[in-house]
Amino acid sequence: MRPLTVIITASLILCSSAALAQRYAISSSIANIRSGPGTQHDILWQVERYYPVQVIEKVGKWYRFQDFEGDEGWIHASLLRKIPSVITKQDRCNLRSGPGTKYKVVDTALRGVPFKVLQRKGRWLFVQHADGDKAWIHKSLVW
Repeated sequence: MRPLTVIITASLILCSSAALAQRYAISSSIANIRSGPGTQHDILWQVERYYPVQVIEKVGKWYRFQDFEGDEGWIHASLLRKIPSVITKQDRCNLRSGPGTKYKVVDTALRGVPFKVLQRKGRWLFVQHADGDKAWIHKSLVW
């Protein structure tokens, strides 16, 4: 192959993969993550509302995804929405009353807690947990 053809082919492959890799969030209160695309497949684990996932494959109405830890599973399309969401990736994350370290810590979140993003201010995110609690968290603490 000619060098230009190789570059164009590689670019098309990368672009098509990137187009499929979309971020979604769980829209139901609890969702089953399965080992394959269908209810006949085993339930691997469960996740809660706002849990973010990166979709990497679609088979009918089922999506294969990767999460913040690199784990993969399958979920039905009806349980996903384009909701801006994040999940804590540190063992303990301070949740604050405002967008900065000068603001009071109102709570802490352990690793793996999902939140809906309501607002952004610099490197700070105003987030809401599925239970309704709202606070600010630094972007470096989430995926």
